[in-house]
Amino acid sequence: MAVIHDMIPDFELYQPENMAGALEVLDRHRDKAWVLAGGMDTFDWFKDRVKRPDAVVDLGGIPELSGISETDGGVEIGAMTPLTEVVENELIRDRYSLLAEAAETVATPQIRNQGTLGGNLVQDTRCWYYRAGWPCYRAGGNICYADTPESMNREHCIFDASRCVAVTPSDTAPALIALDAEMVIRGRRGERTVAAEDFFLGPAIDITRMTVLQPNEILQSVRIPDTWAGADFYFEKVRDRNAWDFPLVNVASAMRVEDGVVQDCRLSVGAVSPVPLRMDRCEELLRGKQINEDIATRIAELGVIGAEPLRHNGYKVPLMRNLIRRAIRGQAPV
Repeated sequence: MAVIHDMIPDFELYQPENMAGALEVLDRHRDKAWVLAGGMDTFDWFKDRVKRPDAVVDLGGIPELSGISETDGGVEIGAMTPLTEVVENELIRDRYSLLAEAAETVATPQIRNQGTLGGNLVQDTRCWYYRAGWPCYRAGGNICYADTPESMNREHCIFDASRCVAVTPSDTAPALIALDAEMVIRGRRGERTVAAEDFFLGPAIDITRMTVLQPNEILQSVRIPDTWAGADFYFEKVRDRNAWDFPLVNVASAMRVEDGVVQDCRLSVGAVSPVPLRMDRCEELLRGKQINEDIATRIAELGVIGAEPLRHNGYKVPLMRNLIRRAIRGQAPV
C-alpha cells in the first residue's frame, strides 16, 4: 500500500507555449510523461507517490486549448476550458444546457474554477485500492482487490467487469455522449476525431487506460453538433454528499418530443460500468412511444437487465433503474 509522504517525487516540468512543443515532449518521453491540465487529479497521484513520471507537461500556457466558440455545425470547447466557464457560458446554457447541468455537479465551485473539461473526461478511475498503490490488474498486478469476498466495493461497477471492476468517474461524459459529441485528439501526425461513446475504453480492451488517448496524444477539444441543440434534456447525479463527491450513478438524456411522443432520443448512464454506458436498447424502444409512467417503468426495467452487482453495490441496480425512469418521465407532458 502507498505511504503518504510530505514531498512529491522529482520530475522535469515542461510548460510549452504551443501544441507542437507539448507534442514533441510527449513523443520523446511517451509513457514516462504526464499531462497536467487543471491538476485536480494529478496532485492526488503525486502526493502519495503512486505515479512517478519523468516529465510533466503543463498545458496551461497553450491558448488554443481553451475557450468556447460557435461553429457552423455546433460548438467547440477547448479541453483546457475550466468547468466554471462551461457552466456559465450563455451559448452552452441556451443550446446545450445538459452539459452545463452535468458540469455544475462536479465537485465544488473552487474545484470547478481550476478543473477543466478535458481533465474531467480523461481522469483515471477512483478505485481506492488502485489509487492507494495496491498491485491490482490495472496497476500491472494479477488480482482485483475490489472483487474479493472481503473487499469494499460499494462504488464499483455492475456491468462489463473484466478483471477490473472500477468505474468511470466523469460527470460530463454521459452528457457528451447524449449530445453526440466528438473528441478531437491531436498527435504529431495530425488530428483525429472519435465519437464520445467510443472515446472511453473498458478493461476488456485495455486494462491500463481509461480512454483511447495514446501516451503521445492530447485531447484538444470537444465538438458538439447542433443535432441536439435546444432539445429536451435531463441530468441527475446521485452521490453520498451534495458537494465534492463523485457519482454513485448519474444519468443524462436528450430527447425530441412532440405532443408527448418521443421522436428521437439518446440516453447515457455513468458510474455503473468501466465506461459511460449508452443505453441503445432503451433508446430504440422509447422512440415513437407516448411518454407515461408505464412506458418509463418498463424501459427502465429493461435498462438494468444483465447487471451483476458485487457484494456491496447491489443498491446500484434499483438506483440506476429509477434514474432511467426519471430521465424518461421527466419529459412527460405536465
